[in-house]
Amino acid sequence: MTSKILKHKNALRARRKKGIRLNLSGCGTVPRVSIFKSNRTIYAQAINDKQAVTLASSDGKKLGLRSNKDGAVALAQNFSKELSSKNITQIVFDRNGYKYHGVVKAFADTLREHGIKF
Repeated sequence: MTSKILKHKNALRARRKKGIRLNLSGCGTVPRVSIFKSNRTIYAQAINDKQAVTLASSDGKKLGLRSNKDGAVALAQNFSKELSSKNITQIVFDRNGYKYHGVVKAFADTLREHGIKF
């Protein structure tokens, strides 16, 4: 892709991200779960926005997972175990400007299957 197209795609994602974050906020009992995906791996973290603290995180790179649907499912399973160990059962899902399909949808659906409500 040319640099002009990449700049446009990044600008559109930043615009979606800004619109999403205007309406989402997490607290200690209901944290915001943010997902980030690169071309190689995916990351997730639960954030308490009122105190600006990360409550739980999961790193696909450390687990040896790729940025595909299978990796998203495995990461969500690991992340749901970490959330349940911290007694977190309800979250606010922040898709971080990404469209809700593919990797992001697989991650969200697996969290729901493991008892995390949002």
